[in-house]
Amino acid sequence: MDLESSVETLAIHGGTPVRESVLPYGRQWVDEEDIEAVVRVMQSDFLTTGPEVAEFEQAFAVFSGAVEAVAVSSGTAALHAMMYGIGIGPGDEVIVPALTFVASANCVLFQGGTPILADIHPETLLMDPDRIEEKITSRTKAILAVDFAGRPSDYDALREISNRSGLRLVSDACHAFGATRHGQKVGTLADATAFSLHPVKHMTAGEGGLVTTNDPDLASRMRIFRNHGITTDHRQREAKGSWFYEMADLGYNYRLTDIQCALGKSQLRKLPDWVSRRQEIAGVYDAAFRDLAEIETPATQADVSHAYHLYAIQLELSRLSCTRAEVFSALRAEGIGVNVHYIPVHLHPYYRQRFDYRAGDIPYAEAAYERLISLPIFPRMKDTDVEDVIRAVGKVLSHYKK
Repeated sequence: MDLESSVETLAIHGGTPVRESVLPYGRQWVDEEDIEAVVRVMQSDFLTTGPEVAEFEQAFAVFSGAVEAVAVSSGTAALHAMMYGIGIGPGDEVIVPALTFVASANCVLFQGGTPILADIHPETLLMDPDRIEEKITSRTKAILAVDFAGRPSDYDALREISNRSGLRLVSDACHAFGATRHGQKVGTLADATAFSLHPVKHMTAGEGGLVTTNDPDLASRMRIFRNHGITTDHRQREAKGSWFYEMADLGYNYRLTDIQCALGKSQLRKLPDWVSRRQEIAGVYDAAFRDLAEIETPATQADVSHAYHLYAIQLELSRLSCTRAEVFSALRAEGIGVNVHYIPVHLHPYYRQRFDYRAGDIPYAEAAYERLISLPIFPRMKDTDVEDVIRAVGKVLSHYKK
């Protein structure tokens, strides 16, 4: 597709939009098989704490290559359970990248710890291993990697640092279902790995999350944590004909229902094809935008399989006569439901006030944020939808090109 065609009047200026209806940046795909799985459970004896939970956990553990998977009520609950599981408490510090959704840092606060925000590598947008060691103190207990957009972090370097410093290495892989690094699946690259089942992710349970680990004791701690800190659930007690239960620690109601697990289990069977479709769309974008000097496309790396939860471009603002906000608004007017991921954690009012952060404190994350726009990418997109995105990007950037 020719991105250098004659300049058209932008829809935001009264021109004809590329699309009449908005194409979202992400969207779930629920089919009849999924609906039948949910209906079957709704007609069964167990709507929650039933057999579907363990079956879903086992299926996801097999998919990810991990020994254990623990299902919880959201991706945030997965992160929180993971922090509890590795023993984060008051006074402890966990190193977290600044360019991420706030839940990645908030989960440390939930346990009374302190998230220590580290800068990113400007090319990969992942936490820069070279900037971690300067953050380590006697209070540091863990490194939390975030696989931004679906690209696995540099776990080799992070593992070397964590081993040398006696730290736990854990992962927020909510963007990285099905990704691999050096042939090893995300879900096995850290001591524990959190995933999200929100509808815009690779697969969904409506809401929900999972933590994978090869440590059965850690998995057991998280299962107790998701159930108020109680050591047995209703189904286990029913099977024994017992009423007696004990609360061993302070936990939360983070249980995932059998209804949601049935949906998740059905979706999981389609996940490999969906990841492949995301990668196919990203390849079409890469080819279309390769020679477009006004944007930088996501970096690729040999022997790393990117799962593309997001296709996040960075604008070359020095080549444009506008701001990111103007490009964003113009693409929206063309019917392309672009988004921005993310406002760096330290720029949110809560973190500014509590930790006295200032603009300029974490420069690479801030610079990336000013340039980022996420384009639509999800497996149900048709080839014509992909073409609409490419046409709209070319149309808008041609208008604003210096």
